[in-house]
Amino acid sequence: MEYPSKLIEDAVNEVAKLPGIGKKTALRLVLHLLKRDEEQTETLATSLKAMRTGVQYCRKCHNLSDNELCSICASNKRDQSIICVVEDTRDVLAIENTAQFKGLYHVLGGIISPVEGVGPSDLQIDSLVDRLKGAEAEQVKEIILAISPTMEGDTTAFYLQKRLRPFKLKISTIARGVPIGGDLEYADEVTLGRSILSRIAYD
Repeated sequence: MEYPSKLIEDAVNEVAKLPGIGKKTALRLVLHLLKRDEEQTETLATSLKAMRTGVQYCRKCHNLSDNELCSICASNKRDQSIICVVEDTRDVLAIENTAQFKGLYHVLGGIISPVEGVGPSDLQIDSLVDRLKGAEAEQVKEIILAISPTMEGDTTAFYLQKRLRPFKLKISTIARGVPIGGDLEYADEVTLGRSILSRIAYD
């Protein structure tokens, strides 16, 4: 693709590095930015730079935060007896959007994946164990493993169960099965099988 400007070409190449954005979309975004007021483009650039330098990891749960403690860990309205263990911040956002969970979180920062060279020591597993040994030890009653139902996710959950067993806590996992509104004929065998095994009784 021929560009009318080397500066535009450089901008397009950088934007195209973002996930899900190809060269055509990147060019469209760059041209849109050129049409906007210079002040608006500078505001965007300033916001991105501030985000990159200012956002940090919560020292307690490892969620992304503007401060040393994230807003969830700092809140006295959250249920201190439940910790939901998730893979990354996107999972925290997804669960928070349901408005059904009022406990705390612990972000692992990934899942165990030998193929990608990610082992237990590369994740925030030791810090979870430390939380259960520290000030939160007497408060925490349950750990929810909200990890993707993949082979790597199941491996991570199995490892976590072994590490957490000595604490005598209730360890649960999120339910897996056929989604509401879904047809059985379109469900894959693994999902349908787990739905049968995890069946619930009518009240």
